[in-house]
Amino acid sequence: MKKFFLYPLFAMFVSFAGLGGTAFAQTVDTSNPDAMIKTVTQQVLDQLKTDKSIQAGDVNKITQLVNEKILPYTDFRRTTQLAMGRNWRTASPQQQQQVIDQFKMLLIRTYSGALAQVRDQQIQYKPFRANPDDTDVVVRSTVLNNGQQIELDYRLYKTAQGWRVYDINVLGAWLIQAYQQQFQEKIQQGGVDGLIQFLTQRNQQLASGKATS
Repeated sequence: MKKFFLYPLFAMFVSFAGLGGTAFAQTVDTSNPDAMIKTVTQQVLDQLKTDKSIQAGDVNKITQLVNEKILPYTDFRRTTQLAMGRNWRTASPQQQQQVIDQFKMLLIRTYSGALAQVRDQQIQYKPFRANPDDTDVVVRSTVLNNGQQIELDYRLYKTAQGWRVYDINVLGAWLIQAYQQQFQEKIQQGGVDGLIQFLTQRNQQLASGKATS
């Protein structure tokens, strides 16, 4: 899983880490999913190529980046809910928030090194196709990286505040689907608390550098 999902999280970071704080976020047209991704992606690529802290894999800096500038364009709660499936409804609000927080940190810690790879990648977008009344769409693109072409798609849904990304596909594999089975297994073994414990321990291992791939 680690090899496959290096690029999805990299793409999430690159595409939704806005520039200029709140002022920049207000200039992004969230009413158009295709334009939103293109606008933010181009400006962020320019920043990441010169940000030495992120290139060095500074987890604190990356976490700050996610909380301040990625989350406004994503719905990670929806991502976590779909990854948990029917088990989401059996979890208490406190458990739900714990899973969200630990899952988010797991992705940040597991794939923070991907940001250090941002150099000369190019993104080509495929023609965007959607009906005016669609509320769930996919923006498709291809990342050109060292001669390789990597299929990279974003699934978004329409909210009252604009479009939000909630799933990412790379090479035909969707992020939510990849974690559904693992989440289900952990919940079957120890309930929702068992999943929280697994995610927490995994994060502790990654933080201490003792985790295995």
